[in-house]
This record gives sequence, C-alpha cells and structure tokens, in this order.
Amino acid sequence: MNGPSRRPAPSRREILECAAALAALPLLGPAAAAEAPTTARHGLSTFGDLKYPPDFTHFDWVNPAAPKGGRLISVPSTWSTNQNPQTFNSFHDLILKSDAAVGLGLTHAGLMVRAPDEPDAVYGLVARSVERPDRDTLVFDLRPEARFSDGSALTAEDVAFSLTILREKGHPQISETLREVASVAVETPGRVVVRFSGKQGRGLAALVATQPILSKAWWSGRDFEQSSLEPILGAGPYRVGAFEAGRFVEYERLPDWWGRDLPVSRGQWNFDRVRFEMYRERTTAFEAFKAGQYLMREEFTSLVWATQYDFPAVTDGRVKRIELEDRSPSGAQGWFLNARRPPLKDPRVREALGLAFDFEWSNKNLFFGSYRRTSSFFVNSDLEATGAPSAEEMALLEPWRGRIPDEVFGEPWTAPVSNGSGQDRALLKRAADLLAAAGWKRGGFGNLNRSVEWSFRL
Repeated sequence: MNGPSRRPAPSRREILECAAALAALPLLGPAAAAEAPTTARHGLSTFGDLKYPPDFTHFDWVNPAAPKGGRLISVPSTWSTNQNPQTFNSFHDLILKSDAAVGLGLTHAGLMVRAPDEPDAVYGLVARSVERPDRDTLVFDLRPEARFSDGSALTAEDVAFSLTILREKGHPQISETLREVASVAVETPGRVVVRFSGKQGRGLAALVATQPILSKAWWSGRDFEQSSLEPILGAGPYRVGAFEAGRFVEYERLPDWWGRDLPVSRGQWNFDRVRFEMYRERTTAFEAFKAGQYLMREEFTSLVWATQYDFPAVTDGRVKRIELEDRSPSGAQGWFLNARRPPLKDPRVREALGLAFDFEWSNKNLFFGSYRRTSSFFVNSDLEATGAPSAEEMALLEPWRGRIPDEVFGEPWTAPVSNGSGQDRALLKRAADLLAAAGWKRGGFGNLNRSVEWSFRL
C-alpha cells in the first residue's frame, strides 16, 4: 500500500524481476568497468549518466534566491542509525550505542551529496571531482576551501580516517555498507584513493561518497565507540546549538559555511535555526501542535488526517493543510512473506493470499481512501516496469530463460482489483482454487487446512 508519504508496496512480479536482474549482474561487470569514467568528473552515477552538467549552478528543485533567516520548529519525521525521534542522550549518531538526537545530519558533510531528483546520482561537495580508473577504484580530489566548523582544514587524512573507522566501528547500517571497501589511501593532502574488494555491488561508490567526514585531529584522544553529549566536530552547514537532553535540540546555521555557494548547496540550508521538539507519545505531540508549540508537522496517520484536523487554528487559517503528491521512489508498508518456509514457498499460496486481501475495502474503510496500491519496487522511477520487456531487456533476459519464472518475459504483474465489498466472491473463488491446487482441503467449519507440519514467521 502506498500513501501520500509512504513508499510503494513490493509486488511478487517485481521480486522476480529483481532476482533476474541480480542474477545478471556478473555479466554486466565487464561492461560496467569498460564504461567507467577514467577522467575527473563532477559526479557519479550508478548507471553512468548524470542529469546535471559540470557547469550547473543549482539543483532544479531549489530556489537559488531563497531568503535566509528565521527559525523552523518541528517534530522528527525522518531519522536513521541510532537516532531516536522521542528522546536523546547523545550527539554521536554514528555508532549503535545510545539514543542520538534527530537532525545530526545537518552537522555532517560528505565527499558528495545525492541529487533528490535522480535515482542514483551524487555530486561533489567536499570532493570537487572524482575519477574511476577501474571498477574497483575511486580517486577523489578535495576542495581546498573545505573546513570543519571550528575553521580547521579538511584533508585527505580526515577522509581516510573517517571511512576506515566507520567501516570498523560504525553503526551496522554504516559498517555493513562499507565492508567491501578494501583500503583508503592518502595520495596527497588533497587527494584520496578508495579501493574496493571486487565483490561490491554497483551502488557502493555512491554510498562511500556520501558518508560523513570526521576530523581525525578532533577524535584523537576520544573513544569513538562511546556516546556523549559533546557535539561531534562536523563540516556541515549547521552546528549543535541550544538543547535539553530528551526534550529539544536546536541546530544553528553557519553563515560563513565554506560550502554555501556550491551548486549542490545553493538555495538550501536557509533557516538560521532548526529545532526539533521531542515527545514520547504521538497524541501528546499532536496536541502540542494544536496548541502552537511547534510550527510544522508531517502527518503519517490517515485517521488523524481525515478526522482530527478541524481545530480552531485550521478553521481560521493559522494552520495550513497541504497535500503534496509524492512522485519520488518511495518505501513500502505491508506484509512480507517468508517464501523459504512451507507452505509459503508455494507461489500459488502467496498468490491466493494476495487475491484474498481486499485492498479496495481496506483503503476505503480503514484508511479513508488515502492510500494507493502499487505493483513495483520502483514506482515513480525509470526502473518501474511498463509494458512487455523491450528488445534491450529481452537481450538481458534470454540467457536466463528456463532458469527464472516465465512471467518475467511478459507484461508486468499488477495487483488484483476487488469490487470493494470486502467479500469479492470472484477473487475469493480464484484464491480457493489456487489453494486447492496446492493441496489445501476444507475441514470443519469450512476452514481450509493442509495436512502437513509447517511454521512461518512474519
């Protein structure tokens, strides 16, 4: 299911197509190496093409003349690693230990930053250019003006230190990402070479390029694996300001930030202060918003959005309700079935469950019509399957015919559409026929049973 701020639900068809694509990756390795850029570039793309040219001045989705100033107060809507949206006791968000404050990414800077309007591209921030002489090597040239927030220079030594310690001691979300980084070598103070193991996936280059860069000198004498309320020295556009552990944290914009006029930064980082309020319970947080204790809220609950935004500040216009269409590749919520366990390993059983689930009824009666069902992992992107496979796709798929499901060679799978009654007899009949074919029989009280021992975990 997919709502206004959710990512798309995966489909069985797309799972099959992903499996086929992954199986084909070894065949693509030599081609990828042949196509890898050997000269310095301003960005990296998993698939080779970049939307923005070397002389671009800003991302298309920003207003480069956006005014700066003011303060934004909100509650957390996104977080990662050990960050906790309800409380915090640490400003170290790069390890597993402790509960870190949300928003610490504002204080970090990486070699490159992602372009939100491209599915796979990164462009230079600390790195002014990157070379890829072969599939297993990246060479970054750093901007001499890059600085940490205390004014100290950011050099290749800091990059090498950061990638090494994050690979060895970082949060599992980070260390697992970097495990195929074989070495990081300093060539000059402004040039660093990253080498991979040869077993890495296509996306590792962009993941390496976007890791936060830490100050080697600042960490000297400090234990990286210990949490602390001492803010980490960063190179990003903000630094930690006022805070009260467990209640709120403010980030102060650095007006003389070294990267403020770069193409990847222009028009962004406009608020002088960004503040996150912490609440232990969702209803309490909503009541605080109604009382005006913070300024912006992203709503994730369809019931609340449909029925509870009728308080005075809404009716008199002080609170503006805005619904934005999400056209970005998004995540999913739903049930994920363990296909390795009986009886779910039988595709007929999984298809029957999909037929029995009445999405249209659920969306209308439980979610106030705010969700849409998707049939692709890659909705809203060029990777979403449409129509029958093209000639180029068939050239990749044909060597695997007979070894991957035949459905991969046809039209994309789409989810069944019910009549919305909650008991669509036509779909239920198809589900029952599939279960019968898979060995299920009707027992007492009309229940379907299968006379084998099985178990599964959600």
